[in-house]
Amino acid sequence: MRLNFPNPSRSFDASRSRVCFWGYDSAIEVSFFVESGALQRLCPEMSGAETGLLEAFDAARSRIHEVADKVYVRGGKGVCAYSLVAEDF
Repeated sequence: MRLNFPNPSRSFDASRSRVCFWGYDSAIEVSFFVESGALQRLCPEMSGAETGLLEAFDAARSRIHEVADKVYVRGGKGVCAYSLVAEDF
């Protein structure tokens, strides 16, 4: 089943230098974390600061959602959080 991403919200996790966002499988919320290395691969010109990471996420949002859907399908049921790393892209 494909995930839906009706909520455009995302947030910055400063403790791990990553961006968090959420997808939905029917009524189940699934958390995703995009590591800074993945965002650097998608947008090499970005700055490593919070603003740069969030802007990189926004610029590559549709590609990130595509990859999140594929990672979710591979992960199987029962997992509620996924990290997207550079190798996923």
